[in-house]
Amino acid sequence: MSKVHYILPLALLVSGVAHAVTDNPWYVGARIGGTHFNNFDDALKGSSGDFDQDDWGGGAFLGYNITPWFALEGGYTYLGKADYKPAGGDFDVQGIDLLGKFTWALTDSYDLYAKAGGYVYNADNSIEAIKADDDGIAATVGVGVEYFYTDTLSTRLEYQYYNQVGDSKPGTADIHFYGLSLVYHWGAPAPVAVVEPEPEPVPEPAPVPAVVKVDPITVALPFGFDSNSLSQVDIDKLEPIAKRLENFPETELFVIGHTDSRGSEEYNQKLSEDRAEVVAGYLASHFGIDQSRFKAEGKGETQPVANNDTEAGRAQNRRVEVFTPGFEVQGE
Repeated sequence: MSKVHYILPLALLVSGVAHAVTDNPWYVGARIGGTHFNNFDDALKGSSGDFDQDDWGGGAFLGYNITPWFALEGGYTYLGKADYKPAGGDFDVQGIDLLGKFTWALTDSYDLYAKAGGYVYNADNSIEAIKADDDGIAATVGVGVEYFYTDTLSTRLEYQYYNQVGDSKPGTADIHFYGLSLVYHWGAPAPVAVVEPEPEPVPEPAPVPAVVKVDPITVALPFGFDSNSLSQVDIDKLEPIAKRLENFPETELFVIGHTDSRGSEEYNQKLSEDRAEVVAGYLASHFGIDQSRFKAEGKGETQPVANNDTEAGRAQNRRVEVFTPGFEVQGE
């Protein structure tokens, strides 16, 4: 039975949780899977039916993300062995992968990637009639899907093809690897805290002058990556807004959610709307303010205030802006 039949059910275990894509540049991982040998040639030509062509393989790898979409990756991979059934011996392959990895973000939790590069191999044929080994380089390409449980832990489901591993002696074969990997990520810079100015106190209505000008209030609430939860710091910042709404029933409130540029535009639009609704809902439920006085909307990733190429810039763009306009009231 092909080892692929053991690997594919394991992939179903990665489909139930959602989290965030990592900003950590370094990663290290281990992989295990099934291998299939075919297209035997040279010293092995015409002998495919004499081999058990399926086996287990695996290895470990280290990589570095040079950009969000390109990484360099290297590691050790054991591709297993094809046992020779008529007599003793096998065709055994192991070596070092040196690859470029190209990544496309599907959502905030899933990446699609492709790999291409070389495989520095050692192929050993222990069949009595041949008994030879060879060291060389074979071309290799692969594709896969990567799922992020957290910003430091992910898993991969992947396929990788190794072209004509070996030489005239000990023989050559194409090798297919189907595997599952567990990956640990690290090295992201510490997030830069967004310092917001303290809100100005709301002026008390004064009898003179007869008309009192009340200044607008604007509060920017930063949000964590892929989060729509309010922190205690955010709640404290909303106190002046809530008091304004309680003291002046005619006051309107505008709540506008924003995201950084990671993820699809559709997902970010929905996330920005969710953030705005969370803030508006808290003001309505906690202070008993009629939500018809609010205008809550999301702008997605369309109105950044900083560069999305850095973690500090993305942190500033993940925000909700809460604004109540200024107005004039008649003094006593």
